[in-house]
Amino acid sequence: MKLSPHSPFDMVNTRRLLARLRGHAQRALAGFGLGWPVGLAVGLAAGLAAGLAAGSVAAPAQAEGPSVFAAASLREALDDAAGAYGGVVVSYGGSGTMARQVAQGAPADAVILAHEDWMDWLVAQGAVSGAHTLLSNSLVLIGPADAADLPDVSAQALLARLDGGRMAMGQTQSVPAGIYGRAWLEGAGLWEALSPHLAETENVRVALAFVARGEAPLGLVYATDALADPGVRVLYEVPAGGHPPIVYPAAALTEAGRDFLAFLAGSEAQLIFARRGFRPVVENP
Repeated sequence: MKLSPHSPFDMVNTRRLLARLRGHAQRALAGFGLGWPVGLAVGLAAGLAAGLAAGSVAAPAQAEGPSVFAAASLREALDDAAGAYGGVVVSYGGSGTMARQVAQGAPADAVILAHEDWMDWLVAQGAVSGAHTLLSNSLVLIGPADAADLPDVSAQALLARLDGGRMAMGQTQSVPAGIYGRAWLEGAGLWEALSPHLAETENVRVALAFVARGEAPLGLVYATDALADPGVRVLYEVPAGGHPPIVYPAAALTEAGRDFLAFLAGSEAQLIFARRGFRPVVENP
């Protein structure tokens, strides 16, 4: 479609696109070490935006929506919220993986992680200027859907249930669910006995899948993960005081990202998250 001077693509949209293209160009150059001067890339971005406004460049029938990088544990809830907003493209992965990609210049409009440490790292890298807390969660110990109740949550009972198998959980040094899980295991006096019997995974959803498929007798995941998969059942709810607060910090990198995060903080999106088991802990973006 060729845009005319009277197209609905007005100057507000033009400015938004220009700001987004500038940001993507600068982050891409910085992240990938390209030899182009940043001014050249920004100039190209400006030319493209101006061309769209003047009608000299072909454009799709609908403007591209925001691109969001998010923690894997948000998948179902964020998919629902993104569908309500419209046009959002979400990439999921471990919080560390998402943070590193954003820091390397991946073209994200917003990023939502599952641990404050990774967001603090992004701020220190200069990739984002600040963040706000969007949601909270809790930890649960799970087994396959047909698992019997646990007699108690002691090292002896857990090792007996493992019966030579392994307990699945996120990597305890880098994956937020694994970091929170390790904090609980240490505080409960279970770490020394169970640490040799862990299957540490790249993100919490892989740990969930191991248990759902019967490949691990036990798993330590978020309550929202257990709610999302009928192949598992909750055997124990980890006390909230047994680990640091589980929160999801969010940061915008562009105006499009700020608009989307403002929607997520609103009542419509918060109801969507609540239906998926998340708890509201919203600070104004």
